[in-house]
Amino acid sequence: MGHPPLEFSDCYLDSPEFRETLKCYEVELERTSKFLKELIKDGNSVISAIRGYSVAVQKFSQTLSMFQFDVIGDSLTDDEINIAQSFQEFAGLLQEVETDRMMLVQNASDLLIKPLEKFRKEQIGVTKEKKKRFEKDSEKYYSQVDKHLSLSAKKKETQLQEADEILDKERVNFYESSVEYVYQIQQVQDRKKFDVVEPVLAFLHSVLTLNNLTVEMTRDFMPYKQELQLSLQNTRNNYESTREEMEELMKRMKHPSQIGKMHSFLPMEGYLYCQEKWALGVSWVKYYVKYHKEGRRLVMVPCEQKTTTKQGPTQLTLKSCIRRKTESIDKRFCFDVETNERNAPVTFQALSEGDRKLWMEAMDGKEPIYHSPIHKQAESNKNVFHEEDPTNPGDVDLHSSDWDIKTITSALKFYLRSLSEPLMTYSLHRDLMCAAKSDNLDFRLTEIHSLTYKLPEKNREMLEMLIKHLVNVCSHSEDNLMTPSNMAVIFGPTLLRAKEETVAAMLDIKFQNIVVEILIEDYKKIFSNMPDSSAPPIPPPRITPRKRQPITISKRPPRVFQALSHDHFQHTESNYQPLV
Repeated sequence: MGHPPLEFSDCYLDSPEFRETLKCYEVELERTSKFLKELIKDGNSVISAIRGYSVAVQKFSQTLSMFQFDVIGDSLTDDEINIAQSFQEFAGLLQEVETDRMMLVQNASDLLIKPLEKFRKEQIGVTKEKKKRFEKDSEKYYSQVDKHLSLSAKKKETQLQEADEILDKERVNFYESSVEYVYQIQQVQDRKKFDVVEPVLAFLHSVLTLNNLTVEMTRDFMPYKQELQLSLQNTRNNYESTREEMEELMKRMKHPSQIGKMHSFLPMEGYLYCQEKWALGVSWVKYYVKYHKEGRRLVMVPCEQKTTTKQGPTQLTLKSCIRRKTESIDKRFCFDVETNERNAPVTFQALSEGDRKLWMEAMDGKEPIYHSPIHKQAESNKNVFHEEDPTNPGDVDLHSSDWDIKTITSALKFYLRSLSEPLMTYSLHRDLMCAAKSDNLDFRLTEIHSLTYKLPEKNREMLEMLIKHLVNVCSHSEDNLMTPSNMAVIFGPTLLRAKEETVAAMLDIKFQNIVVEILIEDYKKIFSNMPDSSAPPIPPPRITPRKRQPITISKRPPRVFQALSHDHFQHTESNYQPLV
Protein backbone atom coordinates (compact mmCIF):
# COMPACT_ATOMS: atom_id res chain seq x y z
CA MET A 1 0.00 0.00 0.00
CA GLY A 2 2.86 2.36 0.82
CA HIS A 3 6.39 2.59 2.10
CA PRO A 4 7.41 0.50 5.14
CA PRO A 5 8.21 2.48 8.31
CA LEU A 6 11.85 3.34 8.87
CA GLU A 7 12.89 1.95 12.24
CA PHE A 8 15.45 3.95 14.20
CA SER A 9 17.26 0.67 14.89
CA ASP A 10 17.94 0.32 11.14
CA CYS A 11 20.09 3.47 11.33
CA TYR A 12 22.71 1.54 13.28
CA LEU A 13 22.89 -1.27 10.75
CA ASP A 14 22.80 1.07 7.73
CA SER A 15 22.11 -1.92 5.50
CA PRO A 16 21.59 -1.69 1.71
CA GLU A 17 17.90 -2.49 2.31
CA PHE A 18 17.68 0.47 4.72
CA ARG A 19 19.34 2.73 2.15
CA GLU A 20 16.93 1.54 -0.55
CA THR A 21 13.89 2.23 1.65
CA LEU A 22 15.29 5.65 2.55
CA LYS A 23 15.71 6.38 -1.15
CA CYS A 24 11.99 5.64 -1.68
CA TYR A 25 11.15 8.22 0.99
CA GLU A 26 13.44 10.75 -0.70
CA VAL A 27 11.79 10.17 -4.08
CA GLU A 28 8.37 10.69 -2.46
CA LEU A 29 9.64 13.87 -0.76
CA GLU A 30 10.86 15.24 -4.08
CA ARG A 31 7.54 14.32 -5.70
CA THR A 32 5.68 16.17 -2.96
CA SER A 33 7.95 19.21 -3.36
CA LYS A 34 7.35 19.30 -7.11
CA PHE A 35 3.63 18.86 -6.55
CA LEU A 36 3.52 21.77 -4.09
CA LYS A 37 5.47 23.95 -6.50
CA GLU A 38 2.99 23.15 -9.24
CA LEU A 39 0.03 23.70 -6.91
CA ILE A 40 1.34 27.11 -5.81
CA LYS A 41 1.94 28.17 -9.40
CA ASP A 42 -1.57 27.12 -10.45
CA GLY A 43 -3.11 28.86 -7.44
CA ASN A 44 -1.44 32.13 -8.40
CA SER A 45 -2.79 31.73 -11.91
CA VAL A 46 -6.32 31.41 -10.54
CA ILE A 47 -5.95 34.48 -8.34
CA SER A 48 -4.27 36.78 -10.91
CA ALA A 49 -6.07 35.74 -14.08
CA ILE A 50 -9.80 36.19 -13.55
CA ARG A 51 -10.45 36.29 -17.28
CA GLY A 52 -8.73 32.95 -17.74
CA TYR A 53 -10.19 31.57 -14.54
CA SER A 54 -11.99 28.65 -16.17
CA VAL A 55 -8.81 27.35 -17.83
CA ALA A 56 -6.73 27.80 -14.66
CA VAL A 57 -9.23 25.93 -12.50
CA GLN A 58 -9.33 23.08 -14.99
CA LYS A 59 -5.53 22.70 -14.77
CA PHE A 60 -5.66 23.08 -11.00
CA SER A 61 -8.28 20.35 -10.68
CA GLN A 62 -6.27 18.02 -12.92
CA THR A 63 -3.19 18.49 -10.73
CA LEU A 64 -5.21 17.63 -7.65
CA SER A 65 -6.78 14.55 -9.19
CA MET A 66 -3.39 13.10 -10.17
CA PHE A 67 -1.89 13.30 -6.69
CA GLN A 68 -2.44 10.64 -4.05
CA PHE A 69 -0.97 10.36 -0.58
CA ASP A 70 1.44 7.55 0.10
CA VAL A 71 0.98 6.16 3.58
CA ILE A 72 3.22 4.71 6.29
CA GLY A 73 1.98 1.50 7.87
CA ASP A 74 -0.45 -1.19 6.79
CA SER A 75 -3.84 0.45 7.45
CA LEU A 76 -5.66 3.77 7.32
CA THR A 77 -8.20 5.19 9.71
CA ASP A 78 -11.55 6.43 8.39
CA ASP A 79 -10.27 9.99 8.76
CA GLU A 80 -7.12 9.24 6.74
CA ILE A 81 -9.14 7.53 4.01
CA ASN A 82 -11.34 10.61 3.88
CA ILE A 83 -8.28 12.87 3.66
CA ALA A 84 -6.64 10.68 0.99
CA GLN A 85 -9.78 10.96 -1.15
CA SER A 86 -10.20 14.69 -0.53
CA PHE A 87 -8.18 15.90 -3.54
CA GLN A 88 -10.29 13.76 -5.85
CA GLU A 89 -13.42 15.27 -4.27
CA PHE A 90 -12.02 18.78 -4.74
CA ALA A 91 -11.13 18.07 -8.36
CA GLY A 92 -14.63 16.79 -9.10
CA LEU A 93 -16.19 19.87 -7.55
CA LEU A 94 -14.01 22.22 -9.61
CA GLN A 95 -14.96 20.39 -12.79
CA GLU A 96 -18.63 21.18 -12.13
CA VAL A 97 -18.06 24.89 -11.56
CA GLU A 98 -15.53 25.32 -14.37
CA THR A 99 -17.82 27.44 -16.54
CA ASP A 100 -18.67 29.89 -13.78
CA ARG A 101 -16.68 33.06 -13.19
CA MET A 102 -15.80 33.46 -9.58
CA MET A 103 -14.67 36.27 -7.37
CA LEU A 104 -11.64 35.73 -5.21
CA VAL A 105 -11.22 37.40 -1.87
CA GLN A 106 -8.28 39.73 -1.42
CA ASN A 107 -6.65 37.43 1.10
CA ALA A 108 -6.72 34.40 -1.21
CA SER A 109 -2.93 34.37 -1.23
CA ASP A 110 -2.86 34.17 2.58
CA LEU A 111 -5.28 31.24 2.51
CA LEU A 112 -3.46 29.13 -0.06
CA ILE A 113 -0.08 30.28 -1.33
CA LYS A 114 1.65 31.33 1.89
CA PRO A 115 0.84 28.16 3.89
CA LEU A 116 2.06 25.94 1.04
CA GLU A 117 5.23 27.99 0.63
CA LYS A 118 5.73 27.85 4.39
CA PHE A 119 5.41 24.05 4.32
CA ARG A 120 7.94 23.77 1.50
CA LYS A 121 10.38 26.07 3.27
CA GLU A 122 10.00 24.93 6.88
CA GLN A 123 9.25 21.23 6.41
CA ILE A 124 10.67 20.06 3.09
CA GLY A 125 13.56 22.55 3.32
CA VAL A 126 14.52 21.37 6.81
CA THR A 127 14.34 17.75 5.64
CA LYS A 128 16.71 18.46 2.76
CA GLU A 129 19.15 20.11 5.19
CA LYS A 130 18.98 17.01 7.39
CA LYS A 131 19.68 14.93 4.28
CA LYS A 132 22.79 17.01 3.48
CA ARG A 133 24.12 16.52 6.99
CA PHE A 134 23.34 12.79 6.87
CA GLU A 135 25.14 12.35 3.55
CA LYS A 136 28.11 14.42 4.75
CA ASP A 137 28.45 12.51 8.03
CA SER A 138 27.95 9.21 6.20
CA GLU A 139 30.78 9.99 3.81
CA LYS A 140 33.05 11.14 6.65
CA TYR A 141 32.31 8.05 8.74
CA TYR A 142 32.92 5.44 6.05
CA SER A 143 35.97 7.32 4.84
CA GLN A 144 37.28 7.20 8.41
CA VAL A 145 36.43 3.48 8.61
CA ASP A 146 38.51 2.77 5.49
CA LYS A 147 41.37 4.85 6.84
CA HIS A 148 41.06 3.21 10.25
CA LEU A 149 41.12 -0.32 8.93
CA SER A 150 44.19 0.36 6.82
CA LEU A 151 46.26 1.11 9.94
CA SER A 152 48.97 -1.39 10.63
CA ALA A 153 48.67 -3.40 13.81
CA LYS A 154 52.34 -2.65 14.42
CA LYS A 155 51.61 0.99 15.13
CA LYS A 156 52.19 2.28 18.62
CA GLU A 157 49.38 1.56 21.07
CA THR A 158 48.83 5.28 21.67
CA GLN A 159 48.40 5.86 17.95
CA LEU A 160 45.91 3.02 17.69
CA GLN A 161 43.94 4.29 20.66
CA GLU A 162 43.82 7.78 19.16
CA ALA A 163 42.58 6.32 15.87
CA ASP A 164 39.89 4.34 17.71
CA GLU A 165 38.68 7.49 19.47
CA ILE A 166 38.46 9.43 16.20
CA LEU A 167 36.43 6.62 14.61
CA ASP A 168 34.08 6.42 17.60
CA LYS A 169 33.44 10.16 17.36
CA GLU A 170 32.64 9.96 13.64
CA ARG A 171 30.40 6.93 14.28
CA VAL A 172 28.36 8.79 16.92
CA ASN A 173 27.98 11.81 14.61
CA PHE A 174 26.85 9.56 11.78
CA TYR A 175 24.32 7.66 13.92
CA GLU A 176 22.92 10.92 15.33
CA SER A 177 22.42 12.53 11.92
CA SER A 178 20.94 9.28 10.56
CA VAL A 179 18.36 9.00 13.36
CA GLU A 180 17.45 12.69 13.07
CA TYR A 181 17.07 12.41 9.29
CA VAL A 182 14.82 9.32 9.57
CA TYR A 183 12.68 11.11 12.16
CA GLN A 184 12.35 14.29 10.06
CA ILE A 185 11.54 12.58 6.75
CA GLN A 186 8.76 10.54 8.37
CA GLN A 187 7.32 13.63 10.06
CA VAL A 188 6.96 15.37 6.68
CA GLN A 189 5.08 12.37 5.31
CA ASP A 190 2.53 12.67 8.14
CA ARG A 191 2.34 16.48 8.33
CA LYS A 192 1.48 16.88 4.66
CA LYS A 193 -1.82 15.10 5.26
CA PHE A 194 -3.18 18.20 6.97
CA ASP A 195 -0.66 20.99 6.27
CA VAL A 196 -1.23 20.63 2.53
CA VAL A 197 -4.92 19.75 2.52
CA GLU A 198 -6.06 22.49 4.93
CA PRO A 199 -4.93 25.46 2.78
CA VAL A 200 -6.57 23.91 -0.28
CA LEU A 201 -9.76 23.39 1.72
CA ALA A 202 -9.75 26.99 2.97
CA PHE A 203 -9.10 28.35 -0.51
CA LEU A 204 -11.90 26.32 -2.07
CA HIS A 205 -14.30 27.40 0.64
CA SER A 206 -13.61 31.08 -0.08
CA VAL A 207 -14.04 30.53 -3.81
CA LEU A 208 -17.36 28.75 -3.47
CA THR A 209 -19.00 30.90 -0.84
CA LEU A 210 -18.28 34.20 -2.66
CA ASN A 211 -19.88 33.18 -5.93
CA ASN A 212 -23.61 33.85 -6.06
CA LEU A 213 -23.99 31.53 -9.02
CA THR A 214 -22.80 28.50 -7.03
CA VAL A 215 -24.70 28.98 -3.77
CA GLU A 216 -26.62 25.75 -4.15
CA MET A 217 -23.46 23.84 -4.97
CA THR A 218 -21.77 25.31 -1.95
CA ARG A 219 -24.58 24.05 0.26
CA ASP A 220 -24.04 20.56 -1.14
CA PHE A 221 -20.33 20.83 -0.41
CA MET A 222 -20.72 21.96 3.20
CA PRO A 223 -21.47 18.51 4.75
CA TYR A 224 -18.35 17.07 3.16
CA LYS A 225 -16.37 20.15 4.11
CA GLN A 226 -17.43 19.74 7.74
CA GLU A 227 -16.67 16.02 7.64
CA LEU A 228 -13.24 16.67 6.15
CA GLN A 229 -12.53 19.42 8.66
CA LEU A 230 -13.32 16.99 11.49
CA SER A 231 -11.08 14.37 9.85
CA LEU A 232 -8.25 16.89 9.62
CA GLN A 233 -8.70 17.83 13.26
CA ASN A 234 -8.71 14.19 14.36
CA THR A 235 -5.67 13.40 12.22
CA ARG A 236 -3.79 16.38 13.64
CA ASN A 237 -4.62 15.27 17.18
CA ASN A 238 -3.44 11.72 16.41
CA TYR A 239 -0.27 13.12 14.87
CA GLU A 240 0.53 15.16 17.99
CA SER A 241 0.10 12.17 20.31
CA THR A 242 2.20 9.97 18.00
CA ARG A 243 4.87 12.64 17.52
CA GLU A 244 5.47 13.00 21.25
CA GLU A 245 5.96 9.23 21.65
CA MET A 246 8.18 9.02 18.56
CA GLU A 247 10.28 12.00 19.67
CA GLU A 248 10.96 10.32 23.01
CA LEU A 249 11.97 7.13 21.19
CA MET A 250 14.27 9.14 18.90
CA LYS A 251 15.99 10.77 21.89
CA ARG A 252 16.61 7.37 23.48
CA MET A 253 17.94 5.94 20.25
CA LYS A 254 20.39 8.86 19.85
CA HIS A 255 22.07 8.13 23.19
CA PRO A 256 25.54 6.58 22.72
CA SER A 257 24.75 3.77 25.17
CA GLN A 258 21.98 2.60 22.86
CA ILE A 259 24.50 1.48 20.24
CA GLY A 260 25.76 -1.35 22.43
CA LYS A 261 22.26 -2.33 23.46
CA MET A 262 21.14 -2.68 19.85
CA HIS A 263 23.63 -5.48 19.21
CA SER A 264 22.09 -7.56 21.98
CA PHE A 265 18.91 -8.26 20.03
CA LEU A 266 19.60 -7.36 16.39
CA PRO A 267 20.32 -10.19 13.90
CA MET A 268 24.00 -10.72 13.15
CA GLU A 269 24.62 -8.68 10.05
CA GLY A 270 26.81 -5.77 9.07
CA TYR A 271 29.83 -4.68 7.06
CA LEU A 272 32.98 -6.82 6.85
CA TYR A 273 36.10 -6.59 4.70
CA CYS A 274 37.12 -9.83 2.97
CA GLN A 275 40.70 -10.64 2.00
CA GLU A 276 40.85 -11.63 -1.66
CA LYS A 277 44.08 -12.91 -3.19
CA TRP A 278 44.92 -12.12 -6.80
CA ALA A 279 47.86 -12.87 -9.05
CA LEU A 280 49.34 -9.42 -8.45
CA GLY A 281 48.68 -9.27 -4.72
CA VAL A 282 46.01 -9.07 -2.04
CA SER A 283 43.04 -6.69 -1.78
CA TRP A 284 40.37 -6.13 0.86
CA VAL A 285 36.82 -5.97 -0.53
CA LYS A 286 33.89 -4.53 1.40
CA TYR A 287 30.81 -6.77 1.83
CA TYR A 288 27.51 -6.54 3.69
CA VAL A 289 27.37 -9.92 5.44
CA LYS A 290 24.39 -11.71 6.99
CA TYR A 291 24.81 -14.83 9.13
CA HIS A 292 21.82 -17.16 9.61
CA LYS A 293 22.41 -19.45 12.56
CA GLU A 294 19.84 -21.91 11.27
CA GLY A 295 21.63 -23.76 8.50
CA ARG A 296 24.86 -21.85 9.32
CA ARG A 297 24.44 -19.85 6.11
CA LEU A 298 26.70 -16.89 5.38
CA VAL A 299 25.42 -14.45 2.73
CA MET A 300 27.89 -11.88 1.34
CA VAL A 301 26.57 -8.92 -0.68
CA PRO A 302 29.31 -6.92 -2.48
CA CYS A 303 29.20 -3.17 -1.82
CA GLU A 304 31.80 -1.88 -4.30
CA GLN A 305 30.62 -3.19 -7.66
CA LYS A 306 31.89 -1.94 -10.99
CA THR A 307 29.38 -0.28 -13.26
CA THR A 308 30.13 -2.71 -16.10
CA THR A 309 29.49 -5.90 -14.14
CA LYS A 310 27.09 -6.75 -11.36
CA GLN A 311 27.92 -9.48 -8.88
CA GLY A 312 25.14 -11.24 -7.00
CA PRO A 313 25.22 -12.36 -3.35
CA THR A 314 27.63 -15.15 -2.40
CA GLN A 315 26.24 -17.89 -0.13
CA LEU A 316 28.55 -20.06 1.95
CA THR A 317 27.97 -22.76 4.56
CA LEU A 318 29.96 -22.25 7.75
CA LYS A 319 32.10 -25.08 9.13
CA SER A 320 34.13 -23.25 11.79
CA CYS A 321 35.30 -19.84 12.89
CA ILE A 322 38.53 -18.86 14.66
CA ARG A 323 40.13 -15.57 15.67
CA ARG A 324 43.17 -14.54 13.62
CA LYS A 325 46.27 -14.02 15.75
CA THR A 326 47.50 -10.44 15.80
CA GLU A 327 51.09 -11.31 14.83
CA SER A 328 49.94 -13.40 11.84
CA ILE A 329 48.48 -10.52 9.82
CA ASP A 330 49.08 -6.82 9.30
CA LYS A 331 45.38 -5.95 9.76
CA ARG A 332 43.45 -5.56 13.01
CA PHE A 333 40.19 -7.25 14.06
CA CYS A 334 40.57 -10.25 11.72
CA PHE A 335 39.12 -13.77 11.95
CA ASP A 336 39.10 -16.83 9.66
CA VAL A 337 36.03 -18.76 8.53
CA GLU A 338 36.13 -22.29 7.07
CA THR A 339 33.29 -23.15 4.67
CA ASN A 340 32.06 -26.20 2.76
CA GLU A 341 32.32 -24.40 -0.56
CA ARG A 342 35.95 -23.20 -0.37
CA ASN A 343 39.16 -25.14 0.23
CA ALA A 344 41.03 -22.30 1.92
CA PRO A 345 39.75 -20.30 4.92
CA VAL A 346 38.09 -16.93 4.24
CA THR A 347 39.67 -14.07 6.19
CA PHE A 348 37.38 -11.26 7.34
CA GLN A 349 38.20 -7.94 8.97
CA ALA A 350 35.59 -6.53 11.38
CA LEU A 351 35.05 -2.83 12.04
CA SER A 352 36.31 -2.98 15.63
CA GLU A 353 37.37 -5.37 18.39
CA GLY A 354 33.85 -5.35 19.82
CA ASP A 355 32.39 -6.05 16.39
CA ARG A 356 34.75 -9.01 15.93
CA LYS A 357 33.66 -10.47 19.27
CA LEU A 358 30.03 -10.27 18.20
CA TRP A 359 30.73 -12.08 14.93
CA MET A 360 32.82 -14.69 16.73
CA GLU A 361 30.08 -15.28 19.29
CA ALA A 362 27.37 -15.56 16.62
CA MET A 363 29.43 -18.09 14.64
CA ASP A 364 30.43 -20.14 17.72
CA GLY A 365 34.10 -19.20 17.35
CA LYS A 366 36.69 -21.57 18.75
CA GLU A 367 37.93 -19.03 21.25
CA PRO A 368 35.38 -18.43 24.01
CA ILE A 369 34.07 -14.87 24.27
CA TYR A 370 33.50 -13.50 27.74
CA HIS A 371 31.47 -10.41 28.17
CA SER A 372 29.20 -8.96 30.76
CA PRO A 373 25.81 -8.15 29.35
CA ILE A 374 23.87 -5.56 31.21
CA HIS A 375 20.78 -7.03 32.74
CA LYS A 376 17.92 -4.86 33.64
CA GLN A 377 15.98 -5.90 36.66
CA ALA A 378 12.45 -6.34 35.38
CA GLU A 379 9.69 -5.08 37.54
CA SER A 380 6.75 -7.46 37.48
CA ASN A 381 3.58 -7.51 39.48
CA LYS A 382 1.78 -10.79 40.02
CA ASN A 383 -1.41 -8.80 39.99
CA VAL A 384 -1.91 -5.65 37.91
CA PHE A 385 -3.60 -3.95 40.84
CA HIS A 386 -1.91 -3.19 44.18
CA GLU A 387 -3.12 -4.56 47.46
CA GLU A 388 -4.88 -2.08 49.70
CA ASP A 389 -2.70 -0.62 52.40
CA PRO A 390 -4.56 -0.37 55.74
CA THR A 391 -2.42 2.61 56.67
CA ASN A 392 -3.61 4.44 53.53
CA PRO A 393 -7.42 4.13 53.35
CA GLY A 394 -9.01 4.29 49.93
CA ASP A 395 -11.74 6.71 50.93
CA VAL A 396 -10.14 10.04 50.09
CA ASP A 397 -12.06 13.26 49.67
CA LEU A 398 -10.89 14.33 46.21
CA HIS A 399 -13.14 17.38 46.30
CA SER A 400 -11.21 18.80 49.21
CA SER A 401 -9.59 22.17 48.56
CA ASP A 402 -6.27 20.63 49.60
CA TRP A 403 -6.14 18.66 46.36
CA ASP A 404 -5.07 20.12 43.02
CA ILE A 405 -7.07 18.82 40.02
CA LYS A 406 -3.97 18.53 37.86
CA THR A 407 -2.26 16.46 40.55
CA ILE A 408 -5.17 14.02 40.77
CA THR A 409 -5.54 13.52 37.02
CA SER A 410 -1.78 13.29 36.51
CA ALA A 411 -1.55 10.68 39.26
CA LEU A 412 -4.29 8.62 37.61
CA LYS A 413 -2.57 8.68 34.22
CA PHE A 414 0.83 8.01 35.80
CA TYR A 415 -0.57 5.01 37.69
CA LEU A 416 -2.12 3.53 34.54
CA ARG A 417 1.04 4.21 32.57
CA SER A 418 3.27 2.64 35.23
CA LEU A 419 1.50 -0.72 35.38
CA SER A 420 3.67 -3.70 34.42
CA GLU A 421 1.37 -4.12 31.42
CA PRO A 422 -1.39 -1.85 30.12
CA LEU A 423 -4.92 -2.13 31.46
CA MET A 424 -6.11 -3.79 28.22
CA THR A 425 -3.10 -6.22 28.33
CA TYR A 426 -0.38 -7.05 25.84
CA SER A 427 -2.00 -10.38 24.92
CA LEU A 428 -5.07 -8.67 23.42
CA HIS A 429 -3.21 -5.77 21.81
CA ARG A 430 -2.85 -7.34 18.36
CA ASP A 431 -6.51 -8.44 18.21
CA LEU A 432 -7.68 -4.98 19.31
CA MET A 433 -5.56 -3.34 16.61
CA CYS A 434 -6.94 -5.71 13.95
CA ALA A 435 -10.48 -4.84 15.05
CA ALA A 436 -9.80 -1.09 14.93
CA LYS A 437 -8.31 -1.41 11.42
CA SER A 438 -11.38 -3.17 10.02
CA ASP A 439 -13.37 -1.30 7.35
CA ASN A 440 -16.68 -2.65 8.67
CA LEU A 441 -18.08 -0.61 11.56
CA ASP A 442 -20.33 -3.39 12.88
CA PHE A 443 -17.39 -5.79 12.99
CA ARG A 444 -15.30 -3.20 14.83
CA LEU A 445 -17.88 -2.78 17.58
CA THR A 446 -18.69 -6.50 17.85
CA GLU A 447 -15.04 -7.52 18.04
CA ILE A 448 -14.04 -4.86 20.57
CA HIS A 449 -17.10 -5.80 22.65
CA SER A 450 -16.01 -9.44 22.63
CA LEU A 451 -12.35 -8.68 23.38
CA THR A 452 -13.29 -6.47 26.33
CA TYR A 453 -14.78 -9.53 28.06
CA LYS A 454 -11.57 -11.49 27.50
CA LEU A 455 -9.77 -9.13 29.86
CA PRO A 456 -9.02 -10.34 33.38
CA GLU A 457 -11.96 -9.58 35.66
CA LYS A 458 -10.13 -6.93 37.69
CA ASN A 459 -8.88 -5.22 34.54
CA ARG A 460 -12.36 -5.08 33.07
CA GLU A 461 -13.85 -3.69 36.29
CA MET A 462 -11.31 -0.88 36.43
CA LEU A 463 -11.72 -0.21 32.70
CA GLU A 464 -15.49 0.06 33.13
CA MET A 465 -15.11 2.55 36.01
CA LEU A 466 -12.69 4.67 33.99
CA ILE A 467 -14.76 4.67 30.78
CA LYS A 468 -17.90 5.52 32.76
CA HIS A 469 -16.16 8.61 34.11
CA LEU A 470 -14.91 9.58 30.65
CA VAL A 471 -18.44 9.25 29.28
CA ASN A 472 -19.56 11.67 31.96
CA VAL A 473 -16.79 14.10 31.01
CA CYS A 474 -17.67 13.88 27.31
CA SER A 475 -21.35 14.57 28.03
CA HIS A 476 -20.28 18.17 28.76
CA SER A 477 -18.26 18.53 25.54
CA GLU A 478 -20.17 21.68 24.54
CA ASP A 479 -18.49 23.43 27.45
CA ASN A 480 -15.19 21.60 27.89
CA LEU A 481 -14.64 20.55 24.22
CA MET A 482 -13.72 17.05 25.43
CA THR A 483 -15.35 14.95 22.68
CA PRO A 484 -14.90 11.14 22.62
CA SER A 485 -12.32 11.59 19.89
CA ASN A 486 -10.31 14.12 21.90
CA MET A 487 -10.54 12.03 25.05
CA ALA A 488 -9.35 8.96 23.14
CA VAL A 489 -6.22 10.84 22.05
CA ILE A 490 -5.38 11.34 25.75
CA PHE A 491 -6.09 7.80 27.02
CA GLY A 492 -5.43 5.62 23.94
CA PRO A 493 -1.62 5.38 24.36
CA THR A 494 -2.08 4.84 28.12
CA LEU A 495 -4.61 1.99 28.04
CA LEU A 496 -3.29 0.10 24.97
CA ARG A 497 0.44 0.79 24.71
CA ALA A 498 2.44 -1.71 22.64
CA LYS A 499 5.00 -4.03 24.21
CA GLU A 500 7.74 -3.11 21.74
CA GLU A 501 8.67 0.55 21.33
CA THR A 502 9.20 0.79 17.56
CA VAL A 503 8.18 3.26 14.85
CA ALA A 504 5.65 0.71 13.57
CA ALA A 505 4.09 0.55 17.05
CA MET A 506 3.96 4.36 17.22
CA LEU A 507 2.03 4.43 13.95
CA ASP A 508 -0.65 2.24 15.56
CA ILE A 509 -1.39 4.84 18.26
CA LYS A 510 -4.18 6.29 16.08
CA PHE A 511 -5.88 2.86 16.10
CA GLN A 512 -5.46 2.64 19.88
CA ASN A 513 -7.36 5.92 20.02
CA ILE A 514 -10.14 4.42 17.88
CA VAL A 515 -10.60 1.56 20.38
CA VAL A 516 -10.99 3.99 23.30
CA GLU A 517 -13.33 6.19 21.24
CA ILE A 518 -15.58 3.17 20.57
CA LEU A 519 -15.54 2.22 24.27
CA ILE A 520 -16.74 5.73 25.15
CA GLU A 521 -19.34 6.08 22.38
CA ASP A 522 -20.82 2.59 22.93
CA TYR A 523 -20.28 2.37 26.69
CA LYS A 524 -23.78 1.12 27.53
CA LYS A 525 -23.82 -1.60 24.89
CA ILE A 526 -20.33 -2.87 25.72
CA PHE A 527 -20.48 -2.91 29.52
CA SER A 528 -24.20 -3.59 30.06
CA ASN A 529 -24.48 -6.69 27.87
CA MET A 530 -22.36 -9.80 27.49
CA PRO A 531 -21.10 -10.35 23.93
CA ASP A 532 -22.88 -12.85 21.70
CA SER A 533 -20.64 -15.93 21.70
CA SER A 534 -22.81 -18.06 19.41
CA ALA A 535 -20.53 -17.52 16.42
CA PRO A 536 -17.20 -15.70 16.21
CA PRO A 537 -17.27 -12.63 13.94
CA ILE A 538 -15.57 -12.99 10.58
CA PRO A 539 -13.87 -9.93 9.09
CA PRO A 540 -15.94 -8.93 6.05
CA PRO A 541 -14.48 -7.92 2.67
CA ARG A 542 -13.32 -4.35 2.21
CA ILE A 543 -16.16 -1.85 1.87
CA THR A 544 -16.46 1.87 1.43
CA PRO A 545 -15.68 3.62 4.73
CA ARG A 546 -18.47 5.33 6.59
CA LYS A 547 -19.38 8.97 6.25
CA ARG A 548 -19.73 10.93 9.45
CA GLN A 549 -22.89 12.87 10.11
CA PRO A 550 -22.45 16.61 9.51
CA ILE A 551 -21.75 18.48 12.73
CA THR A 552 -21.35 22.07 13.78
CA ILE A 553 -17.67 22.89 13.95
CA SER A 554 -16.64 24.79 17.07
CA LYS A 555 -15.16 28.25 16.54
CA ARG A 556 -12.63 27.57 19.29
CA PRO A 557 -10.42 24.78 17.88
CA PRO A 558 -7.16 26.20 19.29
CA ARG A 559 -8.51 25.68 22.79
CA VAL A 560 -9.08 22.01 22.04
CA PHE A 561 -5.47 21.48 21.10
CA GLN A 562 -4.27 23.40 24.13
CA ALA A 563 -6.34 21.12 26.33
CA LEU A 564 -4.96 18.04 24.62
CA SER A 565 -1.39 19.23 25.02
CA HIS A 566 -1.86 19.33 28.79
CA ASP A 567 -3.64 15.96 28.91
CA HIS A 568 -5.85 17.24 31.71
CA PHE A 569 -9.51 17.85 32.31
CA GLN A 570 -11.14 19.62 35.22
CA HIS A 571 -14.06 18.12 37.10
CA THR A 572 -16.65 20.07 39.00
CA GLU A 573 -20.08 19.02 40.25
CA SER A 574 -21.97 20.58 37.34
CA ASN A 575 -19.42 21.36 34.64
CA TYR A 576 -16.21 20.12 33.00
CA GLN A 577 -13.51 22.47 31.75
CA PRO A 578 -10.25 21.65 29.95
CA LEU A 579 -7.21 22.96 31.77
CA VAL A 580 -5.64 25.45 29.34
